[in-house]
Amino acid sequence: MTIRIVLADDQPLVRSGMRVLMADHPDLEVVGEAANGSEAVRLVAELAPHVVVMDIRMPGMDGIEATRLITAGPATARVLVLTTFDEDDHVYGALRAGASGFVVKDMALDDILAAVRVVASGDALIAPGVTRRLIADFAARPAAVPVRSPRTIEGITEREREVLALVGRGRSNTEIAQDLFITVATAKSHVSRLLTKLGARDRVQLVITAYESGLVTLPG
Repeated sequence: MTIRIVLADDQPLVRSGMRVLMADHPDLEVVGEAANGSEAVRLVAELAPHVVVMDIRMPGMDGIEATRLITAGPATARVLVLTTFDEDDHVYGALRAGASGFVVKDMALDDILAAVRVVASGDALIAPGVTRRLIADFAARPAAVPVRSPRTIEGITEREREVLALVGRGRSNTEIAQDLFITVATAKSHVSRLLTKLGARDRVQLVITAYESGLVTLPG
């Protein structure tokens, strides 16, 4: 399958650079470019891409609002947030708006392209190391993390609570299996059941749920 991509970034050089680099990969096709959030929303409706690589900071409608509109609408496009991680205070908001993951602008190109493929396949955990960076950022700014009632995770088993806590700490399926002395296939099954029971779109939302429910607590 050729993955259809819309690039949304207010910097033309960023868009053109990514387009040129993706052109070398036959499974990736950039079908449109947007300079702001409203253009991204329009292009998603017109072009039906599989993935939108979305910058957060854009003039007019920003990437968070565009993400919210795209994921709330009838389109099936998944949003991959593009950000300068160490400077951006809005990653959490973008994920809460429905983004399926995020990439950091200074990541290696191969990692960014891998993230596009992962999101297009329906998954969302980009890379455990990157997820841990995100969690560390949440922990550094606890005021940005609204805590919901622990009832958010009622209805899951004790083992599923253990798995959810490990997902919340950025552990991969392989690491969860090692930590709990179970097989990788069993870890995957637990994660799949958690997605269904908690109504989560993907693992990124499980990470958020783990924090918002209080199951995983912020250090300090």
